[in-house]
Amino acid sequence: MKTKVSGYSLPKADLGGAASLPFFQMENITITAATPEELRSGELGRKLRLYNHGFVGEYPEQQYIRLNARDGNGRLLGGLRSFVFLYWLNIEVLFVEADVRGSGLGSRLLTEAERQAIELGATNAKLDTFEWQAPAFYLKHGYKEYARVDHYASGFYLASMKKLLAH
Repeated sequence: MKTKVSGYSLPKADLGGAASLPFFQMENITITAATPEELRSGELGRKLRLYNHGFVGEYPEQQYIRLNARDGNGRLLGGLRSFVFLYWLNIEVLFVEADVRGSGLGSRLLTEAERQAIELGATNAKLDTFEWQAPAFYLKHGYKEYARVDHYASGFYLASMKKLLAH
């Protein structure tokens, strides 16, 4: 069965098995690093987005939230890097310098990112954190662990956490 989206015919997802490619001269296919021009063109992302639309409908483009915290002298004390995609805030990095940890700066960064994400339409948030980083911090902020990979790095676990964002 096929789904038609904006003039393109897309196959229905077969979630029960591996995707199959047509058998046509597979030996002539080469895999190379993407060039800077190819990355700038965004062609691959557009193809994936069009494919996704066939399953979940249209959705806003990915939006970035990038925050920095500096003191009066311009010293970078911490920051947060994240993006909103498919209505989820995806937190990639939250860092606070050791000498200002416990001051509330991490909470301020996280709260601001969540606020901006809600404005962008996010309804949930997710992140990964190592055992030695900040799982207790995120639990305090309402995140719940939904998956764990034990011994991810030198005997430490990696926790995947998520949170329903208030509206």
